[in-house]
Amino acid sequence: MSSPAGDVHLRDLRYFVAVADAGSFTRAAEALFVSQPALSKQVRALETRLGARLLDRGPAGLALTPEGEALLPHARRLVDDWTAARADVRRAGSAPTLLVGLQTAVGRDLTRRLLEATRERGARMQVRLISWSDASTGLADGTVDVAFVWLPLVAPDVEARVLLREPRWVALAADHPLAARAAVTLADLADEPFVALPRAAGALREFWLASAQRSAPATVAVEADTAEGAIEAVASGVGVALLAEGNARLLARPDVVCRPVPELPPCELAVARRRGDDRELVTAAVAALAGR
Repeated sequence: MSSPAGDVHLRDLRYFVAVADAGSFTRAAEALFVSQPALSKQVRALETRLGARLLDRGPAGLALTPEGEALLPHARRLVDDWTAARADVRRAGSAPTLLVGLQTAVGRDLTRRLLEATRERGARMQVRLISWSDASTGLADGTVDVAFVWLPLVAPDVEARVLLREPRWVALAADHPLAARAAVTLADLADEPFVALPRAAGALREFWLASAQRSAPATVAVEADTAEGAIEAVASGVGVALLAEGNARLLARPDVVCRPVPELPPCELAVARRRGDDRELVTAAVAALAGR
């Protein structure tokens, strides 16, 4: 095979365990907040690295092969051990750390408020940029404790509180014909190629394509994993992209022009945490952002 077993990543093992437990790629993908094609690709890559077929995919559904049965307890133990090790490392620090996930810059004084609330409790704050491909913004696998998320958030084990609502704008290359307009309509954008979030972003991708307000699907020119990547694609003339009014200011650059699209419903920025996570630091962070 092309790679030795030593190159296997913990994520591959976590995905394998999830599929084995769920007995279905579809259910496992939903639990992991990844797309089914991406999950299937990772499991196939794991099989290639190990040089063994781990799952039989037949008309009756999924079944572990003897090699899969042999791997499963080891994979489960490695995943559990890493989760415990990460928790031990965090507890061993001189101060507790609040891990904060975000997929775009948030500004709006929110990060400062969160930092102040964290310091008041003798804790540190660490911000992690999460790819749009992770629909849970790092919450599902414990990468972060709280996250700034744009709704809709399709994650059954995550709860969110809305912090603000803003109009949706469109980002255009500075030399785009629509850049001279004071405002842009959805009809103006009907035939424009769009810079889209990855398919793994699910409902959020459709929201930023304004799919619910269209009579025909948007034309997607390219996908971007980050807000910065999307703006770079817009600046190069590849396509246009919808964004929040506040982010139009945060991501401002001379080769990009942003204009309001008044007919679109507003977007909502929220703070999210795992359902049932009532740790004092997490609860205090959510309260500080929600103004309570």
